[in-house]
Amino acid sequence: MKKIISAFLLLTSILIFSQKEKPMFWQDIENFKKSDLKKSPPKNAILLIGSSSFTKWQDVADYFPGKIIINRGFGGSRLTDLNFYSEDLLKPYQPKQIIIYCGENDFADDERLKADVVVDRFKTFYIKIREKFPNIEVDYISIKYSPSREKLWPQMTEANEKIAKFMKKEKNAEFIDITKTMNDSNGNVRKDLFLNDMLHITPEGYQLWAKVIKSYLK
Repeated sequence: MKKIISAFLLLTSILIFSQKEKPMFWQDIENFKKSDLKKSPPKNAILLIGSSSFTKWQDVADYFPGKIIINRGFGGSRLTDLNFYSEDLLKPYQPKQIIIYCGENDFADDERLKADVVVDRFKTFYIKIREKFPNIEVDYISIKYSPSREKLWPQMTEANEKIAKFMKKEKNAEFIDITKTMNDSNGNVRKDLFLNDMLHITPEGYQLWAKVIKSYLK
């Protein structure tokens, strides 16, 4: 009986240890792989990569009829996570365009984080994209100003400005600014476009995003 208990405890310890060893968002990436195995991802699609603002946009294809969309938004991912999983996020696909929304959670993860650090993280991921897809369109959606993260807005504003400047110099690249469309006539962020958590946006918010993004789609 003691041997059985010991074996059970050992097996439990191994399982717990193996779970701890798996990096953050490992399961999300595995789910993408399983999905791609079940159905081969289409070529020449528009590939969305980023955090929960994409993850929760589950009906994104409905906003862009006639366009083929692959949504690979996952959890509360940061640009560090996009870089860590870059092979998994890029290698399986042959898109004609990549659109990125990420960076907001980098600041939320570390409130003292400098804007330049986030900008460099984005540039690193951008370079990884260009190594694999040198000529396709690559766009970055500006970091939104979530009311729940108002104290982080100064760093976010600086990051947006610097990424916009960087993208302007790149070929086949655009900075998609969604901040103005989320403001009221006085230039204040419309809180009614956010869910109760004041972080994620409502269907109306996504409709406004879609109006802006539409003109950038290939």
